[in-house]
Amino acid sequence: MSANNNNTSTLKSYVDSAAGAVQNVVGSVIGSNVDETEGRAKQQKAHAEYDASHSAVKVPGATVSSNAVTRDDPNRSNGSWNQTAGSAKEFVGGVIGNESLKQTGREQNRAGQEQEARGQVKDFTSGVGDRASGAVGSAVAGLTGDRVKQAEYQDMHDAGKTQQRGAEHDIRKQEEARRGY
Repeated sequence: MSANNNNTSTLKSYVDSAAGAVQNVVGSVIGSNVDETEGRAKQQKAHAEYDASHSAVKVPGATVSSNAVTRDDPNRSNGSWNQTAGSAKEFVGGVIGNESLKQTGREQNRAGQEQEARGQVKDFTSGVGDRASGAVGSAVAGLTGDRVKQAEYQDMHDAGKTQQRGAEHDIRKQEEARRGY
């Protein structure tokens, strides 16, 4: 994937946005409509790059981005299942008046939330680690001219980024639900 020059990067989007802003201002100062227009176009492209670098789609058990597909830690889906089963038991226990079933459901739901959170933390930290290792490894391989290793490290970086974005997505979604958004 390192051969893909369309690889999105948050850092690249910041640099391109700054370059576009400078070109836009210079064009404005010297009266060049062409430079102003090109500067604005660079800024718009940079904003699109930024959005693309943060995009990931969650599917059951995995996260998909433009650069990689990663599997979720099993604790995430198992925890989610335990939450659903626990909520169902709690509901049924409430409907039929069975306090024991209701309490068992509450405990299973809470245990599922904790289990899912452990999986999210593992995926997030693993993703950050893979991104960092991949970025450093790719840079070193690039300096030494080893294109094969550079591509391998770039793939590691991309998979780490996708895994991190998937965990961030779920954590953000849970926070929004907790706040009632």
